[in-house]
Amino acid sequence: MVYKSFRFQLIGRMILLLLTMFLFTSLYYSDSYFFTKFLVFSLTIFQAWYLYQFLEKSNREIVHFLESIHYDDFTNTYPEKKSGSSRDLLYHEFNEILRKFREIRADKEAQHQYLRTIVQHIGIGIVTFDVAGEVQIMNNAAKKLLGIKMIKNIKQIGREYPNLQTSFTELKTGGRDLIKITKNDDEVQLAVYAIELSLLGKAFKLVSIQNIQSELEEKEMEAWQNLIRVLTHEIMNSVTPISSLAATVETELDEFLKNGKNINEIPDDTIEDFYLSVKTIHNRSESLIKFVSDFRNMTRIKLPTLAPIEVEDMIKHVLMLLRPDTDRSNITVNCSVKPDLTVNIDREQIEQVIINVVKNAIQALAAAEKENKSLTITAMPTDGGGAFISVADNGTGIEEEALKKIFIPFFTTKKNGSGIGLSLSKQIMRKHGGNITAKSQIGEGTEFLLKFAS
Repeated sequence: MVYKSFRFQLIGRMILLLLTMFLFTSLYYSDSYFFTKFLVFSLTIFQAWYLYQFLEKSNREIVHFLESIHYDDFTNTYPEKKSGSSRDLLYHEFNEILRKFREIRADKEAQHQYLRTIVQHIGIGIVTFDVAGEVQIMNNAAKKLLGIKMIKNIKQIGREYPNLQTSFTELKTGGRDLIKITKNDDEVQLAVYAIELSLLGKAFKLVSIQNIQSELEEKEMEAWQNLIRVLTHEIMNSVTPISSLAATVETELDEFLKNGKNINEIPDDTIEDFYLSVKTIHNRSESLIKFVSDFRNMTRIKLPTLAPIEVEDMIKHVLMLLRPDTDRSNITVNCSVKPDLTVNIDREQIEQVIINVVKNAIQALAAAEKENKSLTITAMPTDGGGAFISVADNGTGIEEEALKKIFIPFFTTKKNGSGIGLSLSKQIMRKHGGNITAKSQIGEGTEFLLKFAS
């Protein structure tokens, strides 16, 4: 509507100017008075100048309007006289557009303040910085954790915590690290997570830091309590009968010695009791030595010697070793391994892990009262470039409470189990940068999953 009104006014002014020019031309070639010619000529010049001013003013107003948008200056307003003229309608549209921009900016500012308030009040420390290390955001939690009021560049963090600055700069998207710092003479364990972002063509990094010292201390205390509980249980189980039987033999022999009796005068049944007591002491001592040896082995896992290993060949070797056990329990073994699948591992250590897991599955199936007992081993690559090995059985399954503890050292659900195998397997997988997990359903079976990173 504004454009049409402006167009009509422009056409009207041009027509009026052309008519004035035509009139001046007619008078110029006629015998009219000079004053009349001069008056018409002046009128023509005035109309041309007025048309120029009309166009120039519109252009200046449009330029001024665009400059307001360019410099985010939405405070200007244009006078509206409610006359219905083209200029009045143009001003109205300008004001509407500026008002809309003001609303958008106010909404963006409100959202920005809202998000900023959230970032400043969350309990996890957050720091964002660009490739040059210039800090954009550092919330209150981060300042409190690090004991720093304000920094402009993460290099300033390096003055107090060099290892933390190194972690900030070297971590990539999805990377995580555990950093120990000393703050006010107290050691603090920080969990550091990083993600790389791109905003308007500029690269940024967002790093979150969290104090997990209390959680670690709680877990450490829980681990020590579990360890002490296991140690005292195993040691007392062995030492109590040893002490009791040794005391009995000592008392009997003391009686004989006090009465001055010869060894040949000891009755046969008493000698037999002595023999059984000493044999029991020997057996329990052997069990205690084995327990201590197993415990020592848990602390002596060597670093893996990594090399590309064919998974199919390794699994076939394990199944060949355990074939007598599977045949004895009438277990059907199903194996699905992607041909030419290789993983970078220490073959000896990972073979031991697979043997532990497969033997557990065989023992579970041997104890199950089922006709069709099956053991399924699957090995496939993962999307991230790694691989997984799955060992699943259709046995009786594991109780939920027991499933949570199966990787705890010396925890076992077997009558004659040591509780070492799965704990060692967990440590071996961690040293390989992988993980081992288990899931089970009562009455349906159990699956152990070995995951290897790329």
